[in-house]
Amino acid sequence: MSEEILINITPAETRVAVVENGLIQEVWLDRASHYGYLGNIYMGKVSRVLPGMQAAFVDIGLERTAFLHASDIARPPAFSTDDTQEGDQQQVAPQPLIQDLVREQSNIVVQVVKDPIGTKGARLTTNLSIPSRFLVLLPEGDGIGVSVRIEDDQERERLKGMVETLRQDQGSRGYIVRTNAEGVDEFALSADMTYLGKVWESLGERMRSAAPGDCLYDDLSLPLRALRDLMHSGVEKVRIDSLEGFNRVRAFVSRFLPDWVSRIERYEPARPIFDLYGIEDDINQALQREVRLKSGGYLIIDQTEAMTTIDVNTGAYVGHRTLEETVYKTNLEASQAIARQLRLRNLGGIIIIDFIDMNEDEHQRQVMRALEQALQRDNARNQVNDISPLGLVEMTRKRTRDSLGHLLCEPCAACSGRGFIKSAETVCSEVFREIMRSGRQFEADKLLVFAAPVVVDLILDEQSTSVAELEELIGKTIRFQREEQYEQEQFDVVLL
Repeated sequence: MSEEILINITPAETRVAVVENGLIQEVWLDRASHYGYLGNIYMGKVSRVLPGMQAAFVDIGLERTAFLHASDIARPPAFSTDDTQEGDQQQVAPQPLIQDLVREQSNIVVQVVKDPIGTKGARLTTNLSIPSRFLVLLPEGDGIGVSVRIEDDQERERLKGMVETLRQDQGSRGYIVRTNAEGVDEFALSADMTYLGKVWESLGERMRSAAPGDCLYDDLSLPLRALRDLMHSGVEKVRIDSLEGFNRVRAFVSRFLPDWVSRIERYEPARPIFDLYGIEDDINQALQREVRLKSGGYLIIDQTEAMTTIDVNTGAYVGHRTLEETVYKTNLEASQAIARQLRLRNLGGIIIIDFIDMNEDEHQRQVMRALEQALQRDNARNQVNDISPLGLVEMTRKRTRDSLGHLLCEPCAACSGRGFIKSAETVCSEVFREIMRSGRQFEADKLLVFAAPVVVDLILDEQSTSVAELEELIGKTIRFQREEQYEQEQFDVVLL
C-alpha cells in the first residue's frame, strides 16, 4: 500500500494530509488564530469544586475554564501488557471524593487530554504523560505497558524487557511502548528514553517558578507531531511546500528518524500541493451530508451533539443478480467508505450505522468483518458491536479534537444550524398572527410589515384576500415592504 504525507504551510494555517493509494484518509489542521492545546501541560488554578459531579473547573489561562474529573486525579495505575492501549491508564484503587483531592484556589499541574469542543472547555488530567517517537513517559507511574496494536507476544515481551532494563538507572518511572516501536532496537529506545528524561527535568524546573495559567510543556507543532505519530515504514514520501517548514522537518527527522531523511521532499511546483491528488475537492466533499459510492449507492452522514448517524442506500445501483446480492455488495463497499469517512471527517463519540437489511447471516458476518478490517488502519481507538436486532451497528470512536466540519464550518445564519428553514407559507401565517396581536394591543391607523421578498410576494399574490379580511377585522390598513437583506424567517411589524 502506497502512503504519503503532504504538509501545506501558510502564515495563517498549517494542514497535514495522509494519502493512501492516491486517496486522502486523514487531514489535520492548525490555525494561527485557533491553536490546539492537546498534550500541553499547564500550571492551573482550581476555580470551582463540584462535589455532585465529582469534578472541578480549572483555570489554565484559556477562554473557558477546563474540566477535571476525580477519575483523572487518581493514583497512577499499573499497566498490563494484555490490555493497555497507547496513552491509556487503568485505575486500581477506589475513587476518592473530589473535595478530598483538590481545594478551590489551589494550584495544580494538569495536562490537556481533550481540546475544547464547541461550548465545552478542555478536558484535563493530572496523570501526566510525555510522548516521543517510540515511548510515552509516565513520570508518576511505575509500570510498563505495550500498545495492543503490537499483537505478536514475543515482540511484546522483547520490548517490555528492553524498557525494563533501560529504565533501571532512571528510577521507577512508567512507560508505554508505542506501536511505532515494533521491531526497533535497544539504541532507539535508549535515545527516546534519554530525550524524555531531559524533557521531564526541564518541565520540573519550570514547575518550581510557574504562575497559574503558565504553559509548562508545549507539544510539537503540527508538522513535527505528524511526523512523530504518523511516520512508519509504509510511508514512501513526506512532501512539504514551505522552505522554512521543510528545513524544520528535515532537522527533526535527522535527529529522531535518521534512516528516513531521504523520504523528506520539498514540493516546489506552481500548483498547490493539495491539488496534487484533488485533496481540496475531497475536503469540500467531506463537508457534505451525502457521499457517493462507485457502484451508484450512497451514504447519508448526519452529525449531531449526541451521536453521528450513517445511513447506507443502494441509490442507482440495481446489481445483476438478486436483491440480496445487490444489498450485500453495496454494504461491503459502504463499509470501506465509512471507515475512510470517519478518519477524514474525524467523527467521534457514538456512531450508529444503518446498513441495508441483509437476510443471510453470512453476508452480515462478511460486512462486519470488512468494516472491522477497514477500521484497523485508524489510529483513533474504536469499538464496534455486532448488528443489533434492529439491523443497526453501534460503535464508538475516541474523540480528542473537533471534527473537520466543526473546524471548517459554522452554523448557518438562516437556519441556526438546524439544516432547514420555515417555509414562506409558514412565515406568512406567523406574520398574520403578529398583525392580529399588534393590531388589537396597540392604537395605530396603519401597520407596516417588513419581510423577505419571497414572503411579501407570496402574501400579495396568493394571500391578498386574507389580507383584506384581516384589515377589516382589526380596522387598520396593512402595508408590506420587501427587504432584500432579510432572511426568509425574519420579519417586523411596525405601527404607524
